[in-house]
Amino acid sequence: MSDGVVVPLERLSEAALLGLIDDFVLREGTDYGHDDIPLERKRADVRRQLERGEVRIVFDPRTETCTLVPAEAPRAEPSGRSSKPGD
Repeated sequence: MSDGVVVPLERLSEAALLGLIDDFVLREGTDYGHDDIPLERKRADVRRQLERGEVRIVFDPRTETCTLVPAEAPRAEPSGRSSKPGD
């Protein structure tokens, strides 16, 4: 989804955000191990990840859909060093 547009969390209404989070946590194939995790906890976990910037909301203009994706990890330079400032 390299052509996607990152949507700031604050730009979504509460109802839209909840719908997006529910779509993510209720997807078939989402694996939470052997534990039965309540829906409210799954929602809270994803919201926390969004607030911390660990997960981003991305809009794909081609399909006109939004999805949640992990935030990009720092790119490694050919020397194997991180490209993060201060490294």
